[in-house]
Amino acid sequence: MSAGNIDELLKIWAADVASSGDESPYVNHTDIYDTIDAIPVGGVPWQRFEMSYNGSRPETDVPPWMEQTYEVYFRDPRQLLLNMLADPTFTTDFDYTPMQQFDGHGSRRYEHFMSGDWVWIQAVRTPFILGKIFLQ
Repeated sequence: MSAGNIDELLKIWAADVASSGDESPYVNHTDIYDTIDAIPVGGVPWQRFEMSYNGSRPETDVPPWMEQTYEVYFRDPRQLLLNMLADPTFTTDFDYTPMQQFDGHGSRRYEHFMSGDWVWIQAVRTPFILGKIFLQ
């Protein structure tokens, strides 16, 4: 949700609670962002990059999305996973054992994240080339 929309919702919230003499817990979108960033759980910082379309464009009537630059915000998925593994809350609820499953015909079966190639490669990592993936 955009910062402007958050601020608009907060104004509505403040007007609603003002009738009973209360105040909204947040002043504006920045206040909400600061509150979220202050949550001690996690600790993986947000990162940002910009991207834009760089493929071929039609000579006329170029769609606006081909001309725009987009911001992408993310947290490092590897660090998030490491934090989850270190969290005692997940001790009995999270099976973090890499596995490979095969059906009766020898075809690989992918059930969830821990049955995927990336996880398996991380677990059996050695310095050689496996297919197109270079392991360090």
